This record gives sequence, C-alpha cells and structure tokens, in this order.
Amino acid sequence: MSEQNPPQDPFELFRRLWGPLGVPLPGMAMPTLDPQEIDKRVQELKSVEVWLSMNLNMLRAAIQGLEMQKAGLNAMQQAMKMGMPQDKKP
Repeated sequence: MSEQNPPQDPFELFRRLWGPLGVPLPGMAMPTLDPQEIDKRVQELKSVEVWLSMNLNMLRAAIQGLEMQKAGLNAMQQAMKMGMPQDKKP
C-alpha cells in the first residue's frame, strides 16, 4: 500500500479541483492569506465599482435625454396633426 502525504498547502485541494488542466485561475478564485493582498483587491474592486456606477449614471442620463426627445417629437407631431394655425401667405 502506498502512503499519500497530505498536501502542505491548505489550498492545494482547491487548486486541484479548480485547475485540473493546469490552467491559471483568475485572482478571485484563489484565496490568499496575505491581508495586504486582500486590501489591495478590495481597493481595486471599489475602483471598478465607482467606474461602473459612473457609467450607469451616464447611461441613465442618456436614456432620460432620449425619452425627453421622443416625447417632444411626439408632442410636435400631435400638434401638427391637430392643425395648428400656420402662417398663411397673402
């Protein structure tokens, strides 16, 4: 019977499960025990969150602007259909 030594790294099991083909894993998949690395990742993710929030706000503003433009065009078309008085030529 061959004896198998338990892995020294407590996350070796995760590495074997998530990367059976030796493919590098994204940074989020592998836990780290270094508090500085965790702080760095938190700050990076907060930066991404701010960027996404900014883009979401710009997208909402663009949608609102287009909706207002559409409403204005619809109102103008309705006014033309109702026969608004037009300048008559003599």
